[in-house]
Amino acid sequence: MRARRGALGRFLLSLFVVGGFAVSGTGAAALPHAGAHVAGAAAVESLGIAGTAWIVDESTGTTHVLADSGVTDADLARLRGLGGAVGVERTGGRLRPLLAGGDGVYSSARRCTAGVNVQADSAYYFVTAGHCTDGLPTWYTTSALTTVIGPSTASSFPGDDFGVVRYADTSVPHPGTIGTVDVTGTATAYVGQSVCRRGAVTGVSCGRVTGLNATINYGNGEIVYGLIQTDICSEPGDSGAPLYAGDKVIGILSGGSGSCAAGGVSYYQPIQEALDAHGLSVY
Repeated sequence: MRARRGALGRFLLSLFVVGGFAVSGTGAAALPHAGAHVAGAAAVESLGIAGTAWIVDESTGTTHVLADSGVTDADLARLRGLGGAVGVERTGGRLRPLLAGGDGVYSSARRCTAGVNVQADSAYYFVTAGHCTDGLPTWYTTSALTTVIGPSTASSFPGDDFGVVRYADTSVPHPGTIGTVDVTGTATAYVGQSVCRRGAVTGVSCGRVTGLNATINYGNGEIVYGLIQTDICSEPGDSGAPLYAGDKVIGILSGGSGSCAAGGVSYYQPIQEALDAHGLSVY
């Protein structure tokens, strides 16, 4: 489990050490573009521009930045002024955590999507986005808030973006499935992988993993690290939705930009980190 990032400097140090070295059974060797990796990503983050997401191409050391529609021309110029090690591209819409009112799982103020059902011994839970569970202790099956699912028992946001909710009402079903898919385990994402996402608002949408270890600055000091980037669209209310390949769960939806009408980009918290942090397993 990565530590919470209240002290961004300490986190960045550990991030860059991981990003800058390839570890093998015989020790660690510096990647050829480790210096560019550190310099580019650190320079982008130091600007503190909300509405940006970035990811490092390990093969070239180039930092690729997506800037949403809320990034001003002046800030866009600041990003482009970082030089050739940083590439900048506009993305449609706004980068935001994807939550709203409607179907899914409900708190007193938010609607999100239950991700994957998990267990620890005889207790059952579901994993969702941490920006959903943050500060909101009780979840319900409908917007009328009549049938209680149970309380949030853990929340990690920002830094990470996962939360855990316990099934307190035994009458609420919690099968080990994603729709009709029977979950058999978890998997680690890789670039080019074919994946699908099932959200409470948009249903099942499929695409490919386009990057790993992405960072998003949502604004207001809310920066999330280590995300999986995909070309799958999502909408508000899909937050927490599971990303999966076949019968393996890969991640939990954090946020994205664009829409399912015009196309978009979405980002996912790797699932295994959340499970390891709280001793949970899929079933």
